[in-house]
Amino acid sequence: MANQTAELQVSMEKSGAWARRLTITVPAARVDREKKAAVQRYARQVRLPGFRKGKVPVQLMEKRWGPAIEQEAIEKLIGDAYREAIEQEGLEPISQGSIDHVHYHAGEDLTFHVDLEVRPEIELERLGGFQIRRDQQPVTEEQIDQVIQRLQDENAVWNPLPEGEIPLVGDMVTVEITPKDDATSVEANQTRSYEIVLGEGQAVPAIEEVIRTLKPGEENTFEVELPEDASQPDSPTKPHTVHIRMLAAKRAERPEVDDAFAASVGDFDSVETLRARIRQDLEAEAAREAERNVRSQLIGQIVEANPFEVPNAMIQRYLEQMLPVRDNADAERVAEMHQQLRPVAEKALRRMLVIDRVATMEALRATPEEVDERVASLAERMGRPAAEVRRQLQQNGRIVEIEEEITENKVFAYLESLSTIED
Repeated sequence: MANQTAELQVSMEKSGAWARRLTITVPAARVDREKKAAVQRYARQVRLPGFRKGKVPVQLMEKRWGPAIEQEAIEKLIGDAYREAIEQEGLEPISQGSIDHVHYHAGEDLTFHVDLEVRPEIELERLGGFQIRRDQQPVTEEQIDQVIQRLQDENAVWNPLPEGEIPLVGDMVTVEITPKDDATSVEANQTRSYEIVLGEGQAVPAIEEVIRTLKPGEENTFEVELPEDASQPDSPTKPHTVHIRMLAAKRAERPEVDDAFAASVGDFDSVETLRARIRQDLEAEAAREAERNVRSQLIGQIVEANPFEVPNAMIQRYLEQMLPVRDNADAERVAEMHQQLRPVAEKALRRMLVIDRVATMEALRATPEEVDERVASLAERMGRPAAEVRRQLQQNGRIVEIEEEITENKVFAYLESLSTIED
């Protein structure tokens, strides 16, 4: 494919599904004009003995700074020509163009190549006719009891253990632990303090086991088997010597579940009212989870019916956002983690591209009126002026999120109307 304007020649070839290679030619006349303009820019800036600023002869400028002037002119031409070519070809790059094979000799055309990836224009020939199951799990009394227990835990009062008792599962202990593998006495600079609720997996089982042999104020040295890799509890173990001092131990006193408790955790006049509200909230979350599952099934079947590749540049950028890399990060470890997360990134990007394409095809993007209505609803719930809420949302970048959420809901409402959703 080739295109040509009065001054710029561009040919484009498809080097991959979403990869493009541009060959750009800048006519010699334009190069000469830019070189002359670069000379004039230099002339306005430099000072030479015997010449006023801006009055240095062009011939002297070219003699003394010719290569630097030409390099500046070529770099500017390449940048300008690249941007013009992108606009001329109607491309939407998703990666920084890689420029190579720059060719120029005085008096000749300037040519160079650009490799880049463009935003995919996916084709979705089939959007409906799928069989989807909406599986909403019923809320059980046990789930409600678990929420009640969590509220009790959050409102518990922690009291010191009765004198002489050892801590049990569920008790909170404060301990100092000192590794002793390479020392014969407790070294304060190696000692670290920990606050642990026993039985909640906050410490490896071997450490918890020996902690539970101590009373507050006691200390001892223990031989324990610990995983070689602390981040992998199932990794092989090896013996370690640790010194543990029990500083304190507390036991939770949880409030009784009665009407007074219900009133203390919210605007509820009885335990029955509290349980009814918990059921309502759990059912709402179950409905949201069922809808998420329906949407996931729909996207999966649409992608299966309309397979397409995701540009590598998109995947890489998504991975970098998922896993920001620190300056001192191990490059090999980062590459390994990116490889592990790549399927997750591809799935998320396919979902995004399908939603975006359907929104364009069916004119389902959020309208300004719909966004205004959502902002007004938020403002009403918050008891604040709509203009103030909108200003805050704009400052936080939340307006775009609201637009995307409205668009996504409209897209999935449309897609669900094209398929059979069985409850």
